[in-house]
Amino acid sequence: LFAALPMPDVEGSLAEIEHAFDVLGADGVGLMTNFGDKWPGESEYRPVFEELNRRKAVVYFHPVAPACCAGQLLPGIQESWAEVPFDTGRAVLSLLFAGAFLEFRDIKWIFSHSGGTVPVIACRTGALSRHFPKVKEIAPDGIDHELTRLHYETANGYHAPNMAALLAYVPITQVLFGTDYPYLPVGLNVEGIIQAVSGADLEAIRCGNAHRIFPRLAAD
Repeated sequence: LFAALPMPDVEGSLAEIEHAFDVLGADGVGLMTNFGDKWPGESEYRPVFEELNRRKAVVYFHPVAPACCAGQLLPGIQESWAEVPFDTGRAVLSLLFAGAFLEFRDIKWIFSHSGGTVPVIACRTGALSRHFPKVKEIAPDGIDHELTRLHYETANGYHAPNMAALLAYVPITQVLFGTDYPYLPVGLNVEGIIQAVSGADLEAIRCGNAHRIFPRLAAD
């Protein structure tokens, strides 16, 4: 059970976090990759992530087209076809360069669709930003160190090129199974994952990694 937070209402989100975890027994929270015209790394959202970090919460992000670009950049091209995975990359960079991944070490971060653009832009971002002083502050062990400790689920990211990019970048321990149901049949995702991995790696993606993040489910 992931609870939805009413971002960008920070006070409302803090109240909902308390209710979700203390009353409903939620397993984590779900957020969008942007909130209209702002991304999650904005300083005004810091109290929300401070509280989620205090609770050692799971925070799952699903992408949505931002207000600036929804249906405007490419008329006739659906947002879900391209804009949505791009916004996962924006959200990750927003949190990275805000120092959120370094500061809020007890949050377990999950991002959708095999990381969207993350596996592709990670090296480029690291190379082109290496001379910026802030990089040492937000990623003292390197950008790759921060991005490869995040979790990525495979919903509609099961295609061979997607999986090749993701698995070449992050360890198998960081990959979770996802489906994008009902937009895609579950079977398509299952077949794609089976073609990409096997044996212990397949079992880790199927349930092993999720059981480590959600031990209650392993017990059930």
